[in-house]
Amino acid sequence: MEELEQDLLMQPWAWLQLAENSLLAKVSITKQGYALLISDLQQVWHEQLDALVVSQRAKELNKRLTAPPAAFLRHLDEVLRPLFNDSAPQDTALPGKATFSCDHVAEALILRVRSELSGLPFNWRFHCIPASSSLVSQHLIRPLMGVSLALQCHVRELATMLRMKDLEIQAYQESGAVLSRSRLKTEPFEENSFLEQFMVEKLPEACAVGDGKPFAVNLQSLYVAVTKQQIQAAQERRGSGETQTSSNNSPQGTDSQLPNQPEQPVSSTPTLTEPEYEPLATSGPRHRPQLAKPKRKKPKGLFS
Repeated sequence: MEELEQDLLMQPWAWLQLAENSLLAKVSITKQGYALLISDLQQVWHEQLDALVVSQRAKELNKRLTAPPAAFLRHLDEVLRPLFNDSAPQDTALPGKATFSCDHVAEALILRVRSELSGLPFNWRFHCIPASSSLVSQHLIRPLMGVSLALQCHVRELATMLRMKDLEIQAYQESGAVLSRSRLKTEPFEENSFLEQFMVEKLPEACAVGDGKPFAVNLQSLYVAVTKQQIQAAQERRGSGETQTSSNNSPQGTDSQLPNQPEQPVSSTPTLTEPEYEPLATSGPRHRPQLAKPKRKKPKGLFS
């Protein structure tokens, strides 16, 4: 299920409007099963099932339906996709389409789905339990910290560009250039004054989280970019650790022998016909840089 968990991490948060409930959610559905995260900004719930358990639950909720697990998973993906698509109207009671409702039972959250499969009624219930602290950190805390740092770097780069533009304008003015349209005249950029004005005028509006819709709509691409970067960094750390362990355990004098390739796990659901999901590309081994010959005089560079 590692592939499913990794795919869930790379999914953006979507804003769902279900009757009187506004929720943030993300879902991943593959041939192996599904994983779902839901939050009302007060609590986070989670459910992850493999294909076998999905098939068992589908038979319990739909006595008249008989289908392989792949068919149930494909149908769940089809009915959930419009709900998680911002461009689609989120009407929870459209005729002939899936309907959704949400209930709180003790500490759990149950998302109910009603639709049709092969002309027969199809009911489904997502039984989501409170997510662990490590899961919340993985999908919310650490990515949001990364998003904040990325936005801070973005602001610094923009401030640097504005200062360079001011210097460019100043050079034009010193060479005798005159602005033809006075309405385009701007004052030199002062970062401290800008930040002070922002804190007073724009900060309250920027911090209006509300039901989470601005975050889900405006920061999807940046959130996905941050999570992908975190996954790549984790893979590089694992790869470097495995390489170091392999080099330490390899006997001397066997340079011509290639290391054994790791065995690929055998899928537990060989009957499914869905296309395989491509794993993320991992970074290859890094080449050791060659040492340059010493020179008589070392040039002074930018970082010397």
